[in-house]
Parts: sequence; C-alpha cells; structure tokens
Amino acid sequence: MQKYVDREILAGVSTAVLVGRELVHQHCTGWADRESQTAVRDDHLFRVFSNTKLITSMAVLLLMEEGKLELDQPAEEFLPQLAQRQVLKPGATSLDDTEPAHSKITVRQLLNHTSGLSYGLLDHGTLMYKTYNEKRVLNAFTSLADMMDVLAGLPLSFHPGTAWEYSIATDVLARLVEVVSGMSFDRFLQLRILNPLAMHDTSFVVPEHKHDRLASYYAGTDPQNILQRGLRKLDKSPYPGAFVTPVARLSGGGGLVSSIQDMLALMRSFMPDGDTLLQASTIRLMMQNQLPAGTGIAFPGVGAVPGKGFGLGGAVTLQPSSIDPPAATGEFEWGGIAGTHWWISPRHNIAGVLMTQRLMSFWHPFSFDFKRLTYEALGKV
Repeated sequence: MQKYVDREILAGVSTAVLVGRELVHQHCTGWADRESQTAVRDDHLFRVFSNTKLITSMAVLLLMEEGKLELDQPAEEFLPQLAQRQVLKPGATSLDDTEPAHSKITVRQLLNHTSGLSYGLLDHGTLMYKTYNEKRVLNAFTSLADMMDVLAGLPLSFHPGTAWEYSIATDVLARLVEVVSGMSFDRFLQLRILNPLAMHDTSFVVPEHKHDRLASYYAGTDPQNILQRGLRKLDKSPYPGAFVTPVARLSGGGGLVSSIQDMLALMRSFMPDGDTLLQASTIRLMMQNQLPAGTGIAFPGVGAVPGKGFGLGGAVTLQPSSIDPPAATGEFEWGGIAGTHWWISPRHNIAGVLMTQRLMSFWHPFSFDFKRLTYEALGKV
C-alpha cells in the first residue's frame, strides 16, 4: 500500500485481515489529511458510501427472519409507489416510450439489483441518467418517503428480474425497513445492528466532537487515468457539509461513515464460531449468486465484470478473472466509490477490509493488490 501513497495515488490507506474472527493483520500508512500531515490512525472515520448497502441488506434480512416480509413478496405491498410499473422500450428516446412491466418488483430483486430501477450516477448521457438528475432522485435534502414519490412517476430501465443494473434499489430498501418496522431507518440500524455489534463510530452524521477524526476526501488529478500521480482535496463532495451536517435523506445505499474497527466488527458477524446477528442459513443465502442464469454484473463505461454474480448485498465471485487471486472463488464482496472495500471468503474463512478516501477507486488495482497479497501471505493459492 505504501507504493500507492508514495506515487500520490492515495493519500492514506488502512487495511485489516481476519482469519476466522482473529485479527491477523492491521496496518495504516499515509495521511488522513495530506495538507496538515495528519497520519492515518485506526480510529479515523471514513465515508464508506456503498459499503452501507451491506448493512441495509442485513436490516431487510433481519425483518425477513422475523416473518415480517418474504424475499419473493411484491415490494409494492409495502411501497405502493412501486405498483403498476412502466418499462422503457429498447432504444426509447422519450419517457413516454414504455410498456407495462411483465411482473412486479420483489424484495429479492431490490436486494440483488435486478428490479429495473436506475441510479443516475454512472450512466452518463443516457435517458435514465438525465431523468434521475432532472428529477433529483438522489437529493440528500429530501426524505426516503419523498424519494419514493419521485420514483413513482418514473419508468424502469428493464423488466424486473431480466437484467442487472446498479441502482437506487438499496435506498428503496431503506424506506422498506422504515415502513415494515415502524421506525426511522437510522433508529432501526442503531437498535438492531450498530448497538449489538458495538459499532459506535458508524453513523449518518459525524458528531462534532469526532470531526477531527474524519479523514479528508481526495480525487485524482486525471479522472480518465486512475493511476495518474497527484491528488486534489474534495471539500464539498458530494455536497457541502456532507456527513457532518444532518440531512433528510438517510441513504441506505451510501450514507454511512465508519471506522476500520467498526468494519471489522461487521465482518466478524459473518464469520463462523461466534455470535452472529443473522442466522447461518441467511448468511449462506446472502453469499450465493441470486442472478438469473446468463446474467452478470456490468457497469457503464466499464462493461461486464468477468466472473461476478450478485448475492443479497454484495458481489459473488463465480469464476476468478485475470485480476482476481486464483483462490477467490466464492468470495462475497463490495466497496464504496471512495475506496472502501470489504471481502469475505467463506471457502477459506478469511475476510479483509481496506479503507481510503479516494474518489472512483472501488475495484482499483490497490484493492486487488491487497487481496492478492493476503491470499499469498496466508498460503491460500
């Protein structure tokens, strides 16, 4: 990891590895803030962005275990805004060029991103990107309930269950948790996940007395070249006051701040031979590919991600690609847009966490280096 700091690709990075529930590696290098030369410590706080999705998925599955919902239940039974969906026809150039959805959106499809919903984040230039941004679907200053009202009038990108698209579905699940539980989303997470796991540094807003522990956020100097030397500080991203000022949107898809200690507590809750929040059968289900036959995951501008399926809250490695460690089959993983990345190998009973604050760096070469070196060091080749 030090070489990425030396090359000014990363400001700083914190890594940790579990074998079972035992911590066998933890290391920090570089700067939490380059300008003030503040070294990264293991108590620094990171914007985990899409790592939030794992916690949101856990919340939904806790409700499933209690019998309050079923995975293949139509989500519209809890969220009427998802009823009577229209789907864009292939090649549509207008929001009116639609046809009725062939089936209803299920809770499972929201968990595995096959619902037909979009995001308005990565698919620049598309009709759905333009629409989601014009309608301000991701507006942090509106509530999850307001978000559902906006989504009610928008078409789907494809018929539910027929394709995979990274989407706002996990924010929809956060609203589902509110409706089913009768609690605000942050309250449910606090009572059912964060408190039981002693994740005391994980929250939607960093309290004032912890502001000095929040790592600074950086972007590369060349968005088209992720290995270009040089970093620039992002003071107002994704919006002024993000993560230090309360806002209405409790984003289940990307709203949490956490520490490496808290992420390790979360990883331990998935490892055998100890207390878990979820039943063992539910954990196994999460880590199994849930996509229809012939469907894989792909991102605009990147294309298909070879050998990856998707479970309930994270990707599943079905066949290691050329950049995966050969022993990675069966891994369950996901990351955030700012370089936070967790992975669990049930096959080898190991887990890893990597945390940095560098925009557009999930599935970056440093993530694969960390994972490859971990497998090699543990003899899992």
